[in-house]
Amino acid sequence: MSSGLKGVHEHMIGLGLGALAHANWHANYHSPDNVYWSELSVLQAAHACEILIKARIAQEHPLLIFEQLPKAAANGEPLSLHRLIEGGRTYQFADLPDRLWATTGLALPAVDRYRAFGRLRNSIQHFSVPPEIDTSTEAVRFIYEVIDPFIHQCWGFYAIDYNEDTEPYVYLIEGLIRRGIRFLVSFGAAEILDEIDIEWPDKDSSYRSDMEARFALA
Repeated sequence: MSSGLKGVHEHMIGLGLGALAHANWHANYHSPDNVYWSELSVLQAAHACEILIKARIAQEHPLLIFEQLPKAAANGEPLSLHRLIEGGRTYQFADLPDRLWATTGLALPAVDRYRAFGRLRNSIQHFSVPPEIDTSTEAVRFIYEVIDPFIHQCWGFYAIDYNEDTEPYVYLIEGLIRRGIRFLVSFGAAEILDEIDIEWPDKDSSYRSDMEARFALA
């Protein structure tokens, strides 16, 4: 294996978590200067998930993320990173759950939501937002129903820990709880529970007991 490919999955994990922090920021906050934050959160969340799935596959072997590899050099020269970038083609978003399972044995959580979210991302990117869709809510659900359990299963990470706010937990947790979003609770998130002004949703009595148990466990 080319030395340029060693540790590539670690770079992809860092990049994917950076995209996740950006997605959390745009999905859960608003800006008067950019009306596209909610739409951008969909693109960023999908991109983050794609990179992170490929990172887990590449952890087995970097070449496993490629659907098409360059042809062997006539002079027998080993495959280089440059030739791989120029002549290789990685698996597309829709193919990744099957590729993940085939290479690692892991099943992607909420795969139906993953596939629906991919269609929403394509619609936003190429056409428009479907009129009945709340894009920021869809991005939040995708982050915490698909990405959150996936990165925790793979590396022990929590999606709640990746956010670009200068106070990364307070507003984010308040907003998730108001929306009734179930999320995995890290130690850092549990530490600031007393600082949060919580408005528990009235419609789902099981939600509060479930989340309080998660905070206590963390």
